[in-house]
Amino acid sequence: MERIPILKLGGVLIVTIQVDMHDHLALALEEDLTAMIVRTGARGVLIEISALEIVDSFIGRMLVSIAAIARVLDAETVVAGMRPAVAITLVELGLELTGIRTALNVERGMALIQARLSEEDGHGSDRDGLES
Repeated sequence: MERIPILKLGGVLIVTIQVDMHDHLALALEEDLTAMIVRTGARGVLIEISALEIVDSFIGRMLVSIAAIARVLDAETVVAGMRPAVAITLVELGLELTGIRTALNVERGMALIQARLSEEDGHGSDRDGLES
């Protein structure tokens, strides 16, 4: 079965989707990403989707699901590189990307994740969200 590679850069997992997503590939990505967050203790997930030309409701819901799972596992999710047509489609489908921050490109996405992690670390919070 085809898989989407997941790279680790510091405390961030980077996923670059270079193929049109189909349902089985999206489900495999959710499983792989969840396992990798747990295995590596990653605090951020960056999903780069500039190569996606179309997104259906299932793929949109999968992005939301991935972000929700990542959040439960203490990782921030940012989707970068969304094409205007994809954004319009998501809005027309009535999908809200709850729990997902978006960025125009990978550089801005990484900056969002790093700012969030620095903010959390700067407030003396530990990974359980308790003040030290």
